[in-house]
Amino acid sequence: MENLELQRLANEIRKGIIIGTHAAKSGHPGGSLSIADVCALLYFEEMNVAPEKANDPDRDRFVLSKGHAAPALYSALALKGYFSMDELNNLRHLGAMLQGHPDMKLTPGVDMSTGSLGQGVSAAVGMALAGKMDKKDYRVYSILGDGEIQEGQVWEAAMYAGFKKLDNLCLMVDNNGLQIDGNIEDVCSPYPIDKKFEAFNFHVINADAHDFDSLRAALKEARETKGMPTAIILHSVKGKGVSFMENNAGWHGVAPNDEEFASAMEELKREGEALCQK
Repeated sequence: MENLELQRLANEIRKGIIIGTHAAKSGHPGGSLSIADVCALLYFEEMNVAPEKANDPDRDRFVLSKGHAAPALYSALALKGYFSMDELNNLRHLGAMLQGHPDMKLTPGVDMSTGSLGQGVSAAVGMALAGKMDKKDYRVYSILGDGEIQEGQVWEAAMYAGFKKLDNLCLMVDNNGLQIDGNIEDVCSPYPIDKKFEAFNFHVINADAHDFDSLRAALKEARETKGMPTAIILHSVKGKGVSFMENNAGWHGVAPNDEEFASAMEELKREGEALCQK
């Protein structure tokens, strides 16, 4: 797929994030916006997934370990055709399909229920191990937050994945540098992230989370790496795409009000129009 089309899709994902969190009057826009580009590339180029084979045992798997970024996943799934974009207006509403964190029993296309930080990656490791045991060719992708990797369970899972040489596993750390309490370096620094994963027998790649050539090259290198799992460190901007949300920890878990919603949507609309003119 051309980069321009992926940029357009990522912009639509960002619109969906803003629409959903505004409608819910709660949620996590900052860390959802920072993974919009990688979600576009994963769902529309990289992964072997489609609504018509949502339960195909040979499909690729995706686990959003940083489950609070569900608005990005939901927006990507809706654009892919798993359900109507109108569902985004019901985000976090009582009884709705799209809850505040991914629920595999409620939402088509969701491979794992996540939300308790650190647990999603463990499930992803289990899926990758099952693929090896069943001699399947599918790959497992999982996005973690850089604040999330302060959880010890992440490193238990990483140790096991490295020990089992799960080369069908690709972990991606959304390294936007901010978590709910502020700068990750001030809360509990996980740096150096790359060296830590290397110590757990991972092949490590650094990538620009907002550059499709960089992302595509990283995912290709991950596919070609044999005998060990891969960790891609995604250098990203929290709130990417909405100027007043960018690099602002305050937008970790706060929904836009009506005025902020209008401003964000106008900015994304202008970006979309500019992309259509290219």
